[in-house]
Amino acid sequence: MFIKKFVLRAAGASLAVILLTAQPLRAESSSETARIEKLERAVELLQKRNADLQAEINNLKTRQAAYPPEGKLKKKVAYDGKTYVEKAVVEEEKPPVYVQQRGPELKLVLGGFIQANFEDGDVSAFEGRFGQTALKDRFRLRRARISLTGEFAEQFDFKMEGDFENSDGTSPSNRTDFSGTDIWLNWHRFPAAQIKIGQYKAPFGLEQLTPDTALFIIERSLPTGAITPERQIGVELWGKPFTTLWPAQKDLLTYYAGIFNGNGRNINNNDNNNFMYVGRLELMPFKGKVFGQASSLKLGGDVLNSRDDQGTNISPSGNLLVNSDGSLSSFVLPGADERTAWSVDAWLNIGPFDLIGEYLEEYVNGRTVNGVPPGFANFTTNGFQITAGYFLIPKKFQAAVQWQYLNPGQKGNDGIYSITAGLNYYIHGDDLKLMVNYIHTWSDFRQANPEFGQDEFNEVIGRVQVMF
Repeated sequence: MFIKKFVLRAAGASLAVILLTAQPLRAESSSETARIEKLERAVELLQKRNADLQAEINNLKTRQAAYPPEGKLKKKVAYDGKTYVEKAVVEEEKPPVYVQQRGPELKLVLGGFIQANFEDGDVSAFEGRFGQTALKDRFRLRRARISLTGEFAEQFDFKMEGDFENSDGTSPSNRTDFSGTDIWLNWHRFPAAQIKIGQYKAPFGLEQLTPDTALFIIERSLPTGAITPERQIGVELWGKPFTTLWPAQKDLLTYYAGIFNGNGRNINNNDNNNFMYVGRLELMPFKGKVFGQASSLKLGGDVLNSRDDQGTNISPSGNLLVNSDGSLSSFVLPGADERTAWSVDAWLNIGPFDLIGEYLEEYVNGRTVNGVPPGFANFTTNGFQITAGYFLIPKKFQAAVQWQYLNPGQKGNDGIYSITAGLNYYIHGDDLKLMVNYIHTWSDFRQANPEFGQDEFNEVIGRVQVMF
């Protein structure tokens, strides 16, 4: 670039010399011979000047080759017939690559996260995976997600997220591959009455609705996985009624009311002409300071009703069906049913301390459809989880503990208890986090039926989390 500018300035100087030389020729001499002599002298002068300029340019090129711009060097190996010679050459600049949105978005954000686990011992025994459903020690790619979020000028926001997570199967055909998780569009013109449509988590269960990257314990509890509906396709009305009326207390009340297909994510066809109805209320009666520490109290409650047909998985994110040896697996309905569920929860935060409690209960009643009986007995399942966390080093090092219980309600004494102790190291907040958990699990059914084997289980889980 410097050489090009130098040549342009030299050409401009040469042109000026010609003009300055030619102008007096026209003014001072009328003789043709005199004009020719003057022009010849001018040409000689230009030739000499151009020769000097060419010499300077050659000198600059030589210096630039010897001392190229920093960061622009690359090594090149040449063969002269006898030996290989390595020399530094100037790397050619490439034009920048950029992405431009097609639509009129005000904001586009590309992000995602990766969670990788090491699991040793009685793997996932706290989820009822022992005996005939037991898993082996493993490294596990738990989640690998990429997402695109954005906002339109017309007061819409959206999210498209997919997951590369692998299944727990043992053959390549069981790979989950890339599948959609959150794919939704939300109209937020009125904060008190927003409309959300697409695929996302149905608003039921505090632990289920807490982002995967923000949990204090590595995996969600067994009752959360067994009872909550997880992601569904549908539409909901939700909002914060006090956003405009009382801005200082906009989080005082939040409500959700949704209608969903009810048969899981990435399934466009409903299992029948009935829908799943879900509602949630959140109340934050206190947000301020206690003992000089930022503090808050949040209370919540959920309700759910769904009429499902044969073949629907009613525990899409966990295990609920009690097997003959007391272990658990996904509950795929052998016949039609009607489900009603409810839950209550609370979250207390005082500075570095958090205490979270949640209770869930579900009634699963069979339905006879077209004269076909449901194929299972009615049952009630319930459970709870209590989680506490405390930062030993503010915002860096956290200790956490969780007590959980699930009563599947399908066999006598089929409850499963677990206690988890964990440590979390926040290298860069949730963006880069290390976690380790020790989990001890008891099976009431195994204790009452010792012929099936051990009734206590232990597991260690480690996790590395990176968000980008």
